[in-house]
Amino acid sequence: MSETRVDARNLLCPMPVIRTQDAVAGCAPGDRVSVWCTDPGVVYDIPAWCRVHGHAVCDIRQGENEIIIEIQVGETD
Repeated sequence: MSETRVDARNLLCPMPVIRTQDAVAGCAPGDRVSVWCTDPGVVYDIPAWCRVHGHAVCDIRQGENEIIIEIQVGETD
């Protein structure tokens, strides 16, 4: 199991989702992806993308200036 960090800070929709998608494409099922963002819309967009593609959101942490979303990669299509 590996861990990948995606820096999507200062990017607006849809770029955080696209960066997440690109990172997940290089991962195996069970890997973890940590997405660091500043766009508040990601708390809806990334979980919705995960539901559609079979990945699990493990945690969403919101700080004063950034949001960190932890994803566990599911089986790929």
